Amino acid sequence: MVVIGDLMTDAVARAFHPLARGSDTPASVITYGGGSGANVAAWLAIEGTETTFVGRRGSDITGRTREMELMGYGIDSRLVMDPERPTGTCVVMITHRGDRTMLSDPGANARLQPEDLPRDVFGPDGHLHVSGYTLINDDSRRAARMALRMARETGMSISVDGGSHAPLERAGAENYLDWTNGARLLFANSDQARVLTGRDEPEAAAKVLTAWFPNVVIKMGDEGALWASKTRDDIVTVPAEPVEPSPGSIGAGDAFIAGFLPPWLAGRHPKDALGHAQLLAARALHQPGARPDLGDS
Repeated sequence: MVVIGDLMTDAVARAFHPLARGSDTPASVITYGGGSGANVAAWLAIEGTETTFVGRRGSDITGRTREMELMGYGIDSRLVMDPERPTGTCVVMITHRGDRTMLSDPGANARLQPEDLPRDVFGPDGHLHVSGYTLINDDSRRAARMALRMARETGMSISVDGGSHAPLERAGAENYLDWTNGARLLFANSDQARVLTGRDEPEAAAKVLTAWFPNVVIKMGDEGALWASKTRDDIVTVPAEPVEPSPGSIGAGDAFIAGFLPPWLAGRHPKDALGHAQLLAARALHQPGARPDLGDS
């Protein structure tokens, strides 16, 4: 499995009371390794999948720490060091009610270049997953599109995800659908599916999206998840796992992707793959941060 995407430091700030604008609010602030692409790679690796991660980091101590973390999961880390930009950072603001807002500075991630892509990881026996953030960002898009082209040319299967609905909307649905041409599988949540199709109902959005992607998986939060295919009329759904989330958990969507891909690529029924994806997402919800806890592996 080859994952191309973002490597970040997540600074998770969880407020204990309503935000006092212009003043102080008591909070818990903890940093974790993050980045959607790196998170997917970490969850894949902890589940026993041979995984390579391709990305870019700063020359700072934070970047070195984030890379060492990836190696600790057993990931083949192919990170290029940027001499000018720092390692990316995302401030995750969680209100006392649990609402989340992200302030994201991609840093070195935004400078990923086509020449950063290691040619030896592309081949017919592999699968490429490209993070939506890498496609949506103007400066890293050429590298993401080059990776998709190399994967198509070498016979790899390909999956992509929608990144985040606000930057996806700014990039434009038609553009995104054009950039991801040739992908076998799209992962999106309900908000991203609505941006891409204009349809409010996930089932209707999934059917529209199968005009571009042979397979579509939509994550619907508490309502579970679904899979739709261009070659089948029925839509496969599974419920969400009942779980009481940890207050600082932020990686369930990335864990879901990592849980779905191996069984699906192995030819398991989509319902089985969705079920395993929900189990891994539930595991992510039980812990703070976006990556697996190595102590539980």
